[in-house]
Amino acid sequence: MADASWLTEFPDMSRRELLTIRKTLDSAYRDFSREYGDTIESLFDPLLSFLVWFENLLIQTPWWIILFVITAIVHFATRSWKLSIGVVISLMLIGYFGMWEDTMRTLSIITVCTLMSIVLGIPIGILMSRSDRAQSIVTPLLDVMQTMPAFVYLIPVVMLLGIGKIPGVIAVVIYAIPPVIRLTNLGIRLVSKEILEAATAYGATSTQRLFGVQLPLAMPTIMAGINQTIMMALAMVVIASMIGVKGLGQPVLKSITNQYFTLGLLNGLAIVALAIIFDRVSQSYAKRTQRHLEGHDHG
Repeated sequence: MADASWLTEFPDMSRRELLTIRKTLDSAYRDFSREYGDTIESLFDPLLSFLVWFENLLIQTPWWIILFVITAIVHFATRSWKLSIGVVISLMLIGYFGMWEDTMRTLSIITVCTLMSIVLGIPIGILMSRSDRAQSIVTPLLDVMQTMPAFVYLIPVVMLLGIGKIPGVIAVVIYAIPPVIRLTNLGIRLVSKEILEAATAYGATSTQRLFGVQLPLAMPTIMAGINQTIMMALAMVVIASMIGVKGLGQPVLKSITNQYFTLGLLNGLAIVALAIIFDRVSQSYAKRTQRHLEGHDHG
């Protein structure tokens, strides 16, 4: 009967071999981070100093100036009085409940992460839309980035760069960038062939076609990607707080460990308020650009 054990038990690697493999890989990564950690960290110094500067700017500027600027941006993007008043009320409540500073910290890191995701994501999306080969290479990577539990890629980032803002930004960007890449690729691929042929017939070069035709027409789709990226970045705030990113995530973390329900709820609601503001603004802006485009087409 002993020979039939493979029928009932899965043929697996011996524990010792598995341990050897894990130890080898772990020590190789450790050596790599010892060797190159400082160099890689110094590459991120400009980003870190910008983050610190931006955070301090938001925290040290008088609250009413920040409130005015945010409301002005919201109104410019949406042209909606209702939304602008909603933003004022929600920010006043956030300040009233003593979460202003944390909200500013979160706002600074989300803004930086979103901008980085856009700056890195849109070119990758354009590259994917241009080449099927690039698409076949990048798509599985995006699948992994979207499904891998966030805690797993926090480990190598923290081993390499320690605890603090930069590892937080990297983790948030890895988690949040896939939608903007996917939807840029999709948006450009959905531009109809007839329009492109017409542009070519008028003598447009491929660059002119990209910036003059494909990107403007793909804009609503790209904006939907940016919108999702912002949402995912905000969802990541609490997890990023585990590796030292200050902001609304840390009180939530504290409330989990100490079972403070109200603290968690209030900070959670502040994150929701930020998410709704970002969401409505990016959606309204996308709708306005689309209407603007359609107006041009009819004109």
